[in-house]
Amino acid sequence: MTTQASSTGGWPATIELAGGPVTLRPLTADDKTALLEFFRRVPAPERLYLKEDVTSTQVIDRWVRELDYTRVLPLLAWDGDRIIGDGTLHRSRAEARRHIGELRIVIDPDHRNRGVGRTLLHALVDVACAGDSQLEKLVFEVVADTERAATHTAEAIGFVKVATFSAHIRYFEGEPHDLHVYELQVGEPIVLDDPAAHMY
Repeated sequence: MTTQASSTGGWPATIELAGGPVTLRPLTADDKTALLEFFRRVPAPERLYLKEDVTSTQVIDRWVRELDYTRVLPLLAWDGDRIIGDGTLHRSRAEARRHIGELRIVIDPDHRNRGVGRTLLHALVDVACAGDSQLEKLVFEVVADTERAATHTAEAIGFVKVATFSAHIRYFEGEPHDLHVYELQVGEPIVLDDPAAHMY
């Protein structure tokens, strides 16, 4: 699957997945309510890993008020009028880190194992490769024992594990979890050997 879309155009893009079509497009100011409802469907223990309180109206209001696709591209996956996935490409403002992009993916629990995460991850890699000549590498963090499907997908796309932080994450009733850090060199070819085997 390849999406020929950039951070400045080419959206929406509709992809056929298990269970029906999914439409990808960037976040807009009109999506506030749907995005808040999406994050509130994500189990509370999983939200602890996220960097902000995504169930807060104030947080979502700030996100849409400060939308800047050149700094953060939030790419939403829609099933009809319902958001079922959120993927973001973050670019650092610091000159020393301007060559590194960070990817984050969150999927609706009721729509996992359809390939939504794989589709978002692949689409954001496409955007990074096509739309920003300064980006040299992408970073993707995975909780070791709770995000196995994300791990398989990242490795299938070409991400390479470069670090493991032992007991770095604490959630699910305070249990410690290792954090894997994956990197992908921007511009390297992406080939999924068997997309059906990576239904993240």
